[in-house]
Amino acid sequence: MIEPLRARTSAVVVECVDAPDDDTIAEWDALVATTHGTDVTQLSVWSRVRGTQRFRPLYVLARHQGVLVGGALVLTRRLRGIGCVGYVSYGPVTALESEARAEVIGALSRALADLRRMRMLFVQPPEGADDVSRALVARGFRPSAAGIAPAGSMRIDLAVDEAELRRMLSRRLRYWTGRWADRGVTVRQGDERDVPLLAELMYRAATARGYARPPHLGYLTTLFAELTRTDHAALFIGEVNGVPVSADLVTMCGDTVRGKLCGFDRDGDGRRLSVPAAARWEIIRWARRSGFRWIDFGGLAEATLRDAIGGGVRDDESWPSADRAKMAFGGAAFRYPPPVELIRPAPLRLAYDAARRSPLGRSLLTRARIALRSNGSTRSEARP
Repeated sequence: MIEPLRARTSAVVVECVDAPDDDTIAEWDALVATTHGTDVTQLSVWSRVRGTQRFRPLYVLARHQGVLVGGALVLTRRLRGIGCVGYVSYGPVTALESEARAEVIGALSRALADLRRMRMLFVQPPEGADDVSRALVARGFRPSAAGIAPAGSMRIDLAVDEAELRRMLSRRLRYWTGRWADRGVTVRQGDERDVPLLAELMYRAATARGYARPPHLGYLTTLFAELTRTDHAALFIGEVNGVPVSADLVTMCGDTVRGKLCGFDRDGDGRRLSVPAAARWEIIRWARRSGFRWIDFGGLAEATLRDAIGGGVRDDESWPSADRAKMAFGGAAFRYPPPVELIRPAPLRLAYDAARRSPLGRSLLTRARIALRSNGSTRSEARP
């Protein structure tokens, strides 16, 4: 089904398609895979993963002189009491630069603003695409404080040798890289048989720290099967003397590896021996050997970003422990472009703003946010 929408400029045509043909899907996936800063959440495979949780895809596709040069995968879902809600993660993407890029971004922004089926549309542009945020705001979107996406993250440049990567580690981690083997710590790459283990370790981590309930096993099984079938995910298991104590699922898109899901048994020797750090170190080494340029271990809190970017701080005891663990690997913190939102009609926008000022309203909005970002259950422990 094609939306009743065709946005045109002098050289750009945009169409919105619910079910593109196979050739178009192949074109789209190739574009995403070669565009820096985007993510698996813009690939067609992600629509199949999220389809198990009642999300439907809408492809907004831009062609410049007949060639597919940009677009966005919008995941949509009907929420009770609201209507159709959409979310664009790490998009829209565009392959062109300079004036042609501005033209494509302008056409895509116009098309997204004209999606009349959407009551709410949240957009997190990809890395480095601040011009996308500005273009969307010019089309009626506004900065979003909904928490749909993290404010920023950290990444490690893998274009150096392993010795330099080791020098970038904190003093404590440099010590452990020479001790893990002697202490019986090993890291192996997992397969589909380890997905129940990932689910169990995520549950243990959530229980120990009072986090939200992690995705259920059925969703994790689908996610792993779909992403590994297309070579977009890998699973790493950290063990102590052969006993699994940590699990990290990473995704791969283009030149970047990103942390997606993790679990850890905090009891026993796993914590004392820093097994999650051993797994991440092995992921770094594997990513470099596999030819990836960047590795991103997930979102950072606002306070961490402010200190790390503005003040050049490498570590601070006031940071969340998860942030300190990520920054110990020596990566550079960075901000994503500002997320934006479009909420209509005006009465719904007013109700949305009013809801954010009450405890009950904030609770309902949290449920809606999690429904968009997670596994479709009411709570999730997925990384941003």
